[in-house]
Amino acid sequence: MRQKVMPPPALEGQVRPPGDKSISHRAAILNAISRGAARVSNFSPANDCWATVNCLRALGVTIEGDQGELIVQGTGEWGLREAEDVLDAQNSATTMRLLAGLLASQPFLSIITGDESLRSRPMDRVIEPLRLMGAELWGRGGDRLAPLVIRGSQLRAISYRLPVASAQVKSALMLAALYARGQTIIEEPAPSRDHTERLLGAMGANIEVKNGRIALGPGPLDALDIAIPGDISSAAYWLVAAAIHPRARVEVLSCGVNPTRSGILSALLSMGARIEVANQGLQGSEPVADLRAESSTLRGREFGGEIIPSMVDELPLLAVAAAVAEGTTVTRDAAELRVNESDRISTTVAELSKLRARIEELPDGMVVHGGAPLHGARCSSHRDHRLAMTLAIAALVAEGETTVDGAEVAAVSYLSFWQDLYQLSRR
Repeated sequence: MRQKVMPPPALEGQVRPPGDKSISHRAAILNAISRGAARVSNFSPANDCWATVNCLRALGVTIEGDQGELIVQGTGEWGLREAEDVLDAQNSATTMRLLAGLLASQPFLSIITGDESLRSRPMDRVIEPLRLMGAELWGRGGDRLAPLVIRGSQLRAISYRLPVASAQVKSALMLAALYARGQTIIEEPAPSRDHTERLLGAMGANIEVKNGRIALGPGPLDALDIAIPGDISSAAYWLVAAAIHPRARVEVLSCGVNPTRSGILSALLSMGARIEVANQGLQGSEPVADLRAESSTLRGREFGGEIIPSMVDELPLLAVAAAVAEGTTVTRDAAELRVNESDRISTTVAELSKLRARIEELPDGMVVHGGAPLHGARCSSHRDHRLAMTLAIAALVAEGETTVDGAEVAAVSYLSFWQDLYQLSRR
């Protein structure tokens, strides 16, 4: 799919972002192994989350419904069964890594694969700590890459410090810990998204979280009805769009503002974005709010350290805000971007350069010299959903027409992105 974008005269209106992708994965998996049935509303329509649902169904879990609401019939601790075929995680690293942690303890053989992009992403970061727990699993390329072959075994508790903050690895280990003998201790060097911890606590797990240290023992979970908040990673596109467009006022409704996920909000506010946080409350165990953003004068800043894990998915998008801002913006400590669906440092630099942004690569980030006018050009998504949407937002302030090749990949995380863009731009 080739999508053409022209700068609209104005950006106005309300958007209700899709259900949070990260929480949707976890709500489906944890309720699948719980006691009882759970209603999960506002479930993300993203392809990634349906990959998780389809894998769980193949493992014997009854999941009914679609269009945003699921009924998950929990199988209990040991109710999963061996799949008749290879499990397909499609493009979803969350699906593959979290299920690796769960299936490492199950008394049967599992094989998980994915598309070409996912098969090129590193899996050793989850294989190595799971092997310390006694798991038997293998990958190709020196046990670095998928497909993964997992032979379930009895696991033992470990104490493990993550070398790099990673919510996916942390969550895989927590799923394994639910079936391990003894208490597992997980420490992370910086805060990463904590949705798994919040859900486990609400579902009756034997878990304690304090100062970056998670202590988790085995035990059953109780099914939990949950309404998924709006995904802040999806909402971020409209916050940046409103901030950089000269005539914009956009309201994002019922968005998750979990502090381990809302680094992009803090970053934009520090750059001078005019964003109002209203109607704050709790949806289950997750904080939510309405976000109102409008045209702003942005200033360059430097970002690194602990804020990076809380906005790592949004860093390509932040580069667009930086390109329009006054002064220079530097992002560091984000080498993780190089092992996503694309090398998001090199692809972001390459594609925004086509729009005449003044942007340079760092080994672990980017330098963006703001203030240069952007110009429309033909760009490529590199089959990366975040990059496709990032380029669309840049096109809203680029002179002339911008074409995004491979635009359909936005559906991996945001099925209605192009429709919502059309609605706000009235074009």
